[in-house]
Amino acid sequence: MVKIGTSGFSFPDWKGTVYPGRLPAREMLSYYADELKFDTVEINSTYYNIPKPENMEAMAKKTPDGFEFVVKAYRGMTHDPFDDRLEEKPSEEAVESYFRIFRESLEPFKAGNKLGAVLMQFPVFFYPSEHSREYMLKSKELLRGIPLVIEFRNKAWAKDETFAFLKENGLAYCAVDEPKLPRLMPFINEVTSSTGYMRFHGRNPDWFNAPVAERYNYLYTDDELREFVPEVNRMNERAEKSFIFFNNCHAGSAAKNAATFREMLGLGPVTPDKLF
Repeated sequence: MVKIGTSGFSFPDWKGTVYPGRLPAREMLSYYADELKFDTVEINSTYYNIPKPENMEAMAKKTPDGFEFVVKAYRGMTHDPFDDRLEEKPSEEAVESYFRIFRESLEPFKAGNKLGAVLMQFPVFFYPSEHSREYMLKSKELLRGIPLVIEFRNKAWAKDETFAFLKENGLAYCAVDEPKLPRLMPFINEVTSSTGYMRFHGRNPDWFNAPVAERYNYLYTDDELREFVPEVNRMNERAEKSFIFFNNCHAGSAAKNAATFREMLGLGPVTPDKLF
């Protein structure tokens, strides 16, 4: 099973490029699922704030049966505990409380069988160490019963020991396509659990210098996408379910690329008059 979607769905610059120009924000998710026929979405806003369960319940109600959400972990769970730039890092007790509140926010998705996984994206300053590995295992325990996907940003993790550790502990690995810059992870098609996972970030060479809004300003060409068709097929041979997400959300590029890639994989086209 392969599910393809985008990293987020509610962006002002998607009006007129992905959605009809006058579509209210409250109707975007329904349009994304019902009209554009995407069957999964990655929620990234949870990195900045942990939503209330009722907000998640409202989202679940706007999507059909079989739709799945992948939710990105809050920054207090993945970034802040390792950020030496902070004047004061969160205490162990504070971090555990973030996990508890975050887990509670996911209950509506779990109740509706719509929770695909939690994405734990660790920052470039998260390095391989015994402490880092212990932290991932503790995260698994605090979110027990929920599939966890680990995304590394630092290429120091790109080694066999990493994949052996993830596989041994039932943690999924996130393969990434992103700019080929010295510190960032290269694309490595590994499957370390029953869940396959791939994210397309774009290839903006100004990744570290551009504002966040511009970092993902990239539209993949059809030729670039075709290179990944055999990679997804290979991933799907080793996973029970594979999630493919496009994070190049600037000006609707993610939705356009996701729709094109879905058709390349033989998973069905988007009706042209539904995608602007």
